[in-house]
Amino acid sequence: MIEISVKQSRPNFTLDVSVKLGHGITALFGASGAGKSSLLNLVAGLEQPDSGRIRIGSESLYDSKAKINLAVHKRRIGYVFQDALLLPHLSVRSNLRYGIKQGGMEFSSIVEFLGISALLDRRPATLSGGERQRVAIGRALLSAPRLMLMDEPLASLDMERKREIFPYIEQLQKKFGIPVILVSHAVEEVARLAQHVVVMRDGKVVAEGSPQAVMNLPDRHTSRFEKTSILTGKPASYDSTYGLTTLSHPAGNISLTGQFANGKTPVRIVVRATDVTLALGKPKDISARTMLKGMISKCEFDGSPIAIIHVKLEGGEELAAALTRKAIDQLGLDEGQAVWCLLKSVSIDERWIASS
Repeated sequence: MIEISVKQSRPNFTLDVSVKLGHGITALFGASGAGKSSLLNLVAGLEQPDSGRIRIGSESLYDSKAKINLAVHKRRIGYVFQDALLLPHLSVRSNLRYGIKQGGMEFSSIVEFLGISALLDRRPATLSGGERQRVAIGRALLSAPRLMLMDEPLASLDMERKREIFPYIEQLQKKFGIPVILVSHAVEEVARLAQHVVVMRDGKVVAEGSPQAVMNLPDRHTSRFEKTSILTGKPASYDSTYGLTTLSHPAGNISLTGQFANGKTPVRIVVRATDVTLALGKPKDISARTMLKGMISKCEFDGSPIAIIHVKLEGGEELAAALTRKAIDQLGLDEGQAVWCLLKSVSIDERWIASS
């Protein structure tokens, strides 16, 4: 268990956070300036809170009342930054060895795990963004961490490089048993990686829970282009003729491009509100392959021509749809009304799909 209860005041900004985190991957999610990176720096010991406590298990890293403030090098925390921060004048091998601590993981095993043996004699300037991040993860692992902090490690990478890094972040907890606190403002990254999400705004925690529960909450601060929902389904069948996978969901089948192994393990998909169409009845002769049945639970109006309609699907999950107010009025949509949610298979990006 990781316990963080801290306060820190700066000119025009106050950080006031109290959370208890488990041993999986926790995402700190929110807009720039929410306090996510500041919180990581407090946990790492790079900055000091005004008051509070930080504990990992039974050990206090910081406790203002007990006057405990462990030095950075004694906290046994790995830190991976957005830009990797490798030492440019050293080879990859020397960068990795720079982080080694006695009693840590074997150098050769980390090199093999990250697939970087061919990079050992190269300098950071000759590496791709994904390669630099793998080296940064390796350097952090060799410091024998009991907790890994990652401050937007994917933000500067393109999609292919992100997909290259995903498995390594996931394996930090699965293979090495190291809990991860990951900063991100990308819903897709949260859906792909996190088991637990802490949403921050203006230095405070405004929501926390599973990605499905938290990311689907109504939020007047989110534009229609940013509003997304996370749904879960189990791969049920694959149509090799058309390259489509069908996910089983209580509200109806979900059709995806690509092949996903059948099994009992659910997968999470990200659905943008602007990709959802609502219908009063189940339509026929339409190209959308996914039709999910539910009931309108909330209508969010902000005075603009666009509103966000929240639909509680059969099975309990929530799905948000962005509609014009004119469409809402002409269909007579209101809370408590049964609707069908339509999704085109091509609107769901299979590259972000993750096990639930």
